Amino acid sequence: MTTAWFHPFSGIAGDMAFGALVDAGAELDAVVEILGALGLDGWRVEAEPVLRGGIAGTKIHVHVAPTSVVRTAASIDALVAAAPLPDRVRDRARLVFAALAAAEGHLHRSEPAQVHFHEVGGTDAIIDVVGTCAALEVLDVDRVVCATVVTGTGMVRAAHGIIPNPAPATVQLLSGAPTRGIDVAVELTTPTGAAILAALVEQWGPMPEMTVTAHGFGAGTRELDGRPNLTQVVIGTPDSATLDPGQPVILLETNVDDVTGEVLAHAVAALLDAGAHDAWLTPVMMKKGRPGYIVHALADLAVADEVRRTLVGETGSFGVRGQRLERWPEARHGDEVDTPDGIAHVKVSRARAKVEFDDAARIAQARHAPLRAVIAELEAAWRRNADPDIVPVHAHTHGDHSHEAHDHGHNHPHDHPHDHTSDWTEEGPSDPVA
Repeated sequence: MTTAWFHPFSGIAGDMAFGALVDAGAELDAVVEILGALGLDGWRVEAEPVLRGGIAGTKIHVHVAPTSVVRTAASIDALVAAAPLPDRVRDRARLVFAALAAAEGHLHRSEPAQVHFHEVGGTDAIIDVVGTCAALEVLDVDRVVCATVVTGTGMVRAAHGIIPNPAPATVQLLSGAPTRGIDVAVELTTPTGAAILAALVEQWGPMPEMTVTAHGFGAGTRELDGRPNLTQVVIGTPDSATLDPGQPVILLETNVDDVTGEVLAHAVAALLDAGAHDAWLTPVMMKKGRPGYIVHALADLAVADEVRRTLVGETGSFGVRGQRLERWPEARHGDEVDTPDGIAHVKVSRARAKVEFDDAARIAQARHAPLRAVIAELEAAWRRNADPDIVPVHAHTHGDHSHEAHDHGHNHPHDHPHDHTSDWTEEGPSDPVA
């Protein structure tokens, strides 16, 4: 799987993304051949080698004949959809324009399909977007990832007049992406550049583990004081030891030293109710020798705000820190065991089957039997009755001496019987499981 990692340390625009990929080795003639499928007249593309802040890069110039045509989002989508482009080029380009239309529609309170693109609707902008997607195809890029996006400050001129920088559409498009503003009164990241990232980036963060095969820089138009006006791209393939991408999650934490145990227990329950995958406490020694706790919550990005507010509200903390992580949850399904003392639910994955603790505790209390023995009995009963095709390969359980899932590989020199699935407990035979 070939990965393209963008590093917009001085922002990103459509021509800068396009130029970075050409600089990394996407043959311009091959890209132009793909662009020809759009059927647009009166344009040509030039790749100019330039220096920005002493670093070599490629500046893409799209030369077009002057026109007063203003296209709607629907007309651009129809143009791209009808063109005989490679499938990934067509799909990626439509996603970019759809992201732009959704952002503009939100800002102007209109239907996305009816949005009139001014700057973005011109032939040059269409060539920038589709050209970037075509360059990704020429480089056979399967996955796009990106670092923190840098934006400028101040005010910039647009079709609607003077607007704040970053432009409202840019801010809308970068919602959920890591961004950082710097004190440079230049539109470093444009709506087109932001839309390319919003539509195509699968993962945000530093350069992933991979073997680098190519890299390049796409140049902006002007020189900037104190920094190169470039967007970097690095192309690579994953190392053999690299993990497949996991599910993105965020770990939220806060330190507390003035909260009672009862409140902390309630906070953990409240975090789970707010949608956290998991929540837990870690005892720590804090400043002035005070014993305290770290309250942790692991959550999807979609519910991160709600979990964060719950963490602050339940602990009274003055702040929360977080870090983005990945997780690899095992696929699982639910099953159950019917007993004279009620139903016991079982979670089943490819690695193990585990009875729900609350059900096992309730049955153990009803029988006045040791909990560990009841858990072992219930899980063994589930295995006896389960479809052999779904029994986990390693069917060990807590406290269970069942060895049904493997062969010991040795003989017993004694002659007492071995019934590994016996219903006996430490206090004698327990009630049989139905």
